[in-house]
Amino acid sequence: MPRTTTVESPGCPPLRALTTDVLGLVKVIETRGEQSGASAKVVERWGDPDSSKSVLAASILDRKKDPLLGVARKSGLIEVISVINGDLRLSIPNVCQDGTRPEDDSIVGLHLFKKQRSESSTRSCTLLTCTTKGSVRIESFEDIKSPADSIRDPSPTTWNACRSGSILCSKMEEHENYALFGGKGVEVNVWDLQKCTKIWTAKSPPKNSLDIFTPTCFTSATFLSKDDHRKFVAGTYCHQVRLYDISAQRRPVMSFDFRETPIKAVAEDLDGHTVYIGNGSGDLASVDIRTGKLLGCFIGKCSGSIRSIARHPELPIIASCGLDSYLRIWDIHSRELLSAVFLKQHLTNVVFDSHFCTRDVAGSAPEPQDVKKVPCQDEDEAMPTKRKKTSKGHGDSRSKKPKSRKTSKEN
Repeated sequence: MPRTTTVESPGCPPLRALTTDVLGLVKVIETRGEQSGASAKVVERWGDPDSSKSVLAASILDRKKDPLLGVARKSGLIEVISVINGDLRLSIPNVCQDGTRPEDDSIVGLHLFKKQRSESSTRSCTLLTCTTKGSVRIESFEDIKSPADSIRDPSPTTWNACRSGSILCSKMEEHENYALFGGKGVEVNVWDLQKCTKIWTAKSPPKNSLDIFTPTCFTSATFLSKDDHRKFVAGTYCHQVRLYDISAQRRPVMSFDFRETPIKAVAEDLDGHTVYIGNGSGDLASVDIRTGKLLGCFIGKCSGSIRSIARHPELPIIASCGLDSYLRIWDIHSRELLSAVFLKQHLTNVVFDSHFCTRDVAGSAPEPQDVKKVPCQDEDEAMPTKRKKTSKGHGDSRSKKPKSRKTSKEN
């Protein structure tokens, strides 16, 4: 029997989130209404369940007009779909052009560029992919109205981010000029995307007091500030959180342990110094990375490994998901659980659609036209009132007449 808990949550503000899972499904979770105490619900589900289409990486092009969601699947297929209605816009069969099977070189990193290289076309899309063997590819597509009409860039940019080991995490900075890669046996390194050159590589930490060297295994990473690509935070398999500054030194500026299980997800806050950490045992906490001080753990224990954390661009909330099949929405100030939705499958990624409220208000503009149909509603509303009066009238007459007869006989 699965463990179930009853949580009294205050509800969350209007928002829209999208999740991906191990069966390849994309689910849309929304909270509608002007009241802040509403609960999140699943409103749409895109795709058919298939374990071979498990989503390994996801990236959202969060914009007001025509937002897009990119998903990288276990079969090597990359799809770009519309965030509004789930229509398929682009499909790339396999990024492994050298004949390698997708199972042997799976995709671990995916990013949709916000700034388009072709300014003349509004239907263009540029994406970056990274595989476990370090194959990085930047490719552009034009006219992505449908998979049949898309035009592929004949000369994509490719390079290798590592010579040995396996890439497990990758991250793009806000201005999309630099990207970092790290993994098992691969020290985290930063690349200049304009020149496709490596500009910095981390140095392995020294041996401990027992003269034992711990092999490198980075599981997650994120840039600390949107305006500074020189500082980033990385989580390791040995439950360590490390702060790097490429302008200071190659080794971590600060490092601390968090619980006793591997770090699985790391996300930065908008203030530039708060980091949200999730590990393999379901612990979620916020840390002030300037001092390494634990600000506090989020109230409510997750029963499975956390695989993704997303910070809302505008609202003071974060979302987390993982192997317990729950999407949880938290308040970053009180660290309370605002809403939890059970989605049945193991979840892999969660992203926010920050322009959901704007489109919702725009889509609800023609509603006042239906207000003219007031007479029909009045007639329908008048029917029950007449029935209630007649039923009460018949009931009173029948009940009162026998009583009057009985009293007359008694007299």
